[in-house]
Amino acid sequence: MGDDPPQSGLRRSVDRTIRPQGRVFYGWWMVAAGAGAQAVIGVLFNQAFSTYAAVLRSEFGWSRSELSAAFAMARVESGLLGPVEGWLLDRFGPRRVMILGIILLGTGLIAFSFINSLLFFYLSYFLMAIGATLGGFLAITVALVSWFNRHRAKSLAITQIGFATGGLMIPITVAAIEQFGWRPTAFVSGFIIWGLGIPLAMLMRHRPETYGETPDGLPVMAAGAAGGAGHHSRHAVAMDGSEDFTARQAVRTSGFWFISLGHASALLVVSAVMVHVVLHLTEGLGYTLGGASRVIALMTGMQIVGQISGGFLGDRFDKRILATGCMVLHAVALVLLAFATNVAMVIAFAMLHGLAWGTRGPLMQAIRADYFGTSNFGKIMGLSSMIVTLGNTTGPLLAGIVADKTGNYEVGFTILAVGALLGSLFFVAARKPTPPQRAPVEAI
Repeated sequence: MGDDPPQSGLRRSVDRTIRPQGRVFYGWWMVAAGAGAQAVIGVLFNQAFSTYAAVLRSEFGWSRSELSAAFAMARVESGLLGPVEGWLLDRFGPRRVMILGIILLGTGLIAFSFINSLLFFYLSYFLMAIGATLGGFLAITVALVSWFNRHRAKSLAITQIGFATGGLMIPITVAAIEQFGWRPTAFVSGFIIWGLGIPLAMLMRHRPETYGETPDGLPVMAAGAAGGAGHHSRHAVAMDGSEDFTARQAVRTSGFWFISLGHASALLVVSAVMVHVVLHLTEGLGYTLGGASRVIALMTGMQIVGQISGGFLGDRFDKRILATGCMVLHAVALVLLAFATNVAMVIAFAMLHGLAWGTRGPLMQAIRADYFGTSNFGKIMGLSSMIVTLGNTTGPLLAGIVADKTGNYEVGFTILAVGALLGSLFFVAARKPTPPQRAPVEAI
């Protein structure tokens, strides 16, 4: 008679997670703000680029390779900027860096609406890419890995749901382009970025101890226990930072290189799809822009499913094995897209690629924080981004060049799928390194 029903027990469990000390832990407000910022940037820039590419190709006649070059150059910029951004984030915190990035992104979108040449397209896209890099993913990640330990994968997954939500809203962007034109859409998008992005960035904070908080909002003793051992944190590092790696120590480990190369291999597929999927669907398979946007919406819907499941699975199971399985799904999905002859194959691609992308995404940052700690996470991620850029740059360029030579995406997509499949071996080899030092054990 006195037992609570299962639903009541579940509610209490969730409440202890969100409100560990009787109030909503501020880290979860940051998660919501990060998800909102990712959604705004995703729908108006990242996820919209493939649609803009199709419109620009139609209006200006630029080749696939020329359009891919903009994305590739921006990824090179992101990789080179990574160490600088990492230092800025560790030095000044995510809020200031995000605000600067959002201002630049909005300015770039407004400038993009006035372009009339390939050179000015490159310049405006370069400015947008710098803004999106500073104002989005890495800054949000650096903030959250310090605020969460036992719920780290879940918190990162929820923020990335925001990016996927941007993909779900792509039909709105496409409808605006079709109704008003791409120039007015881009122009107004710049102001929307400012109006929504800056207030969301203002909610971000750097390290919880600065504000009298502990990771996950737990009492000090409980937080220390969660960081040292337990079912939920078998990969965690010491809460006092004594086992955290410096950036120099991290790059000397094989784990740093294998995770970075595995991440780069995954982005061979992800970046190629982001740039070329609409071009392939409209020019190769005869879809309309609206039809292509619905495929993207399905893909990102599955991405959300993957992010939800990946967040919970990543806090319970070996992230390396989960990431390896996702790489196989990436490769299979791209082959299905390359040789699609019917709607079923396109749907299968969208579901498999979205699921793999969503599940793997939050694991990439969570596993780095597990392996190297959070004290120097910005610098470590910044250095890793220089390697990850290889995949981000190579994927769309190779797909575009080969498609221009052969007239279709079959060969290029197949090569990238094989590269991703072979790249899964990097995750298999990415063992957790031994911490550089141990905290002294007090005598009992």
